Amino acid sequence: MEYRRITNIDDELFKKMHRLMQEVFPPEEVLAFDLWKEPLEDPGIRVFVAVHEGEVVGATEYRYYEDFNVAMTDFTIIGKAGLGIGRFLFQKRQEDLMSLAAESGNELFGMFAEIYDPYRAEHHEFGGIKPMDPFVRREVLSHLGYKRLDFPYVHPSWNNDGEAVTGLDLCFLPMDDNVKELPTDLIVKFLRRYYSVLSNKPKSWYEMIARLETIETAALLPI
Repeated sequence: MEYRRITNIDDELFKKMHRLMQEVFPPEEVLAFDLWKEPLEDPGIRVFVAVHEGEVVGATEYRYYEDFNVAMTDFTIIGKAGLGIGRFLFQKRQEDLMSLAAESGNELFGMFAEIYDPYRAEHHEFGGIKPMDPFVRREVLSHLGYKRLDFPYVHPSWNNDGEAVTGLDLCFLPMDDNVKELPTDLIVKFLRRYYSVLSNKPKSWYEMIARLETIETAALLPI
């Protein structure tokens, strides 16, 4: 299996990846094809695919924020069962992030991720691909060490239509298991940076940010 980076919207591997995204994710979670041009060309956004026998069977997008010394996993797609795609992507991503942090003179502090809560989210089939089932994914991410940040989370729709998406938790994977909470200052700065690309965020998102600014820390809880 190959770990290949995509930096161009005209790359045939990107076209295959975008089709896979449309098969797996609900429509409001998939950025339109043409809108990917700038993100793919942005050196800070890292999009990689797992290629098996010429086909895109998995993908992951993530980024490293040098000034915060944290990463964000935008998404991970496992397109087929029985190939070890999830472990492959996780290991390759970790190696890349550790290298990026080391280049900045840091040891990676941790990684954010938005994780569906299948106990309260709408039911998503995720293309009928069982490894993508929200119950399976949540348990796997728990095994990896992700923890839920203790506040009600609102995610702005990537359609940039001002709609709020609920049913997800903002989670964090600390590299040190002894980390039990995060400063809300870090969370707020990260969320403002991460969603700066969306000009039309819902009112409830701004209210969430305002609430976070009234407290100093947010606990990391089991998922």
